[in-house]
Amino acid sequence: MDDFGLELTPQTAISVSELNRTVRTLIERGVGRVWVEGEMSNLSRPASGHLYFSLKDDSAQIRCAWFRQRQRAPTINLQDGDKLLAFGKVSIYEARGDYQLIVERLEAAGEGELRRRFEELKKKLAAEGLFDASLKQALPTLPQCIGVITSPSGAAIRDVLSVLKRRFPAVPVIIYPVAVQGDAAVAEIAAAFQTAARRAECDVLIVGRGGGSLEDLWAFNEEAVARAIRNCPLPVISAVGHEVDFTIADLVADYRAPTPSGAAEIVVPDQLEWQRNFNATLTRFGSLMRRILEDCYQSLDWLARRLKQSSPGATVVRQGEQLRNLRKALISAIRSDLLVRSRTIERIESRLRQQSPVARLQHIALRCTSLQQRLRAAGSKQLAVVANRLALAKRGLQAVSPLATLERGYAIVTDAASGKTVTDAATVTAGSAIEARLAHGRIAAIVSRTIDGDDEN
Repeated sequence: MDDFGLELTPQTAISVSELNRTVRTLIERGVGRVWVEGEMSNLSRPASGHLYFSLKDDSAQIRCAWFRQRQRAPTINLQDGDKLLAFGKVSIYEARGDYQLIVERLEAAGEGELRRRFEELKKKLAAEGLFDASLKQALPTLPQCIGVITSPSGAAIRDVLSVLKRRFPAVPVIIYPVAVQGDAAVAEIAAAFQTAARRAECDVLIVGRGGGSLEDLWAFNEEAVARAIRNCPLPVISAVGHEVDFTIADLVADYRAPTPSGAAEIVVPDQLEWQRNFNATLTRFGSLMRRILEDCYQSLDWLARRLKQSSPGATVVRQGEQLRNLRKALISAIRSDLLVRSRTIERIESRLRQQSPVARLQHIALRCTSLQQRLRAAGSKQLAVVANRLALAKRGLQAVSPLATLERGYAIVTDAASGKTVTDAATVTAGSAIEARLAHGRIAAIVSRTIDGDDEN
């Protein structure tokens, strides 16, 4: 039996893959993530962007793999021989059975100690309250003088002066020259803050330098510099390194700028914008003054009119005008009253005329005349209706009258002896006397012969 409870016989043998997988699991669970310090060697940069190298010391080495997706910093400056501090997970590359460290973070060996000191000082000063927002001072809107604590020969001062000249050249600048790295830097920077506070010739300070490594920027992570910034009575802008760099000075300062140029952008306004605002303010001031003067002129005119209206002559004129107006109003009222009374009399006269016997007789006469006209019109209309009906009856009677048939050439034949109407030739004989009634007159005739109806065909 082995440690895993397996029988050690050929039949229980496992594959190489299973063995490597088991060892990998044991190592990853047993060791986990660790910091490893050593010297870089056998550095390889394949096209994939991953880095493969070894970390070694005097008696041993370990293979390392730093995959591209875990790389958070540039790797171009890495080379064999660098002293490095690697953080990662111990594992095994199963395909070859290689024992290796999967790197998650890589730092220079010296920077590890500096970062530790940085975190310790940061916690200490934070506990003392040096980073509290309530202690931070507001920056002046337009400083009368700007102090810059930096190296007089560095790129930072050139950037600051260039931006200040472009944005607001009227503000003077005083440079407090200091070393920004090295053994003397901390003392010189702290002394420069004390000098600026004692002279009180500036109302805002910029402290900073250009970019560099953590060691290059370390002077701004020292406790003496942090306390000098906090004890300074002037507002302080920290502009150390590039935007990604962060120092203790940035935390203590009243304002942090990403770069020295950024500090210059923050500390003064844009002169063109100020000129535009000044011109706009001047225009508003002119408009306001004109409006005030116009109001004063109007008040003066109003007071002059009031004074003129209060004079004795104006009072007489005003009362005379009032008297004329009252006279006009009285005349108008009298005329209006007379007009009303005249219209009332006219209405009474009209009512009297309407109620007089003459008017009533005239009304009755007009009504009789109207009734006569209506009677004649109704009689004429009735006669016309009757005449029309008579004509229609006449036409209907004529349409059925035998006389109308006679008018068309027919005749009524009767037996002269009996007076009976002859309708059949067989009822008479030759020699019989007959009469024929025509439309106009009668004819007496003797029948010479008769003709049967069948013979006519």
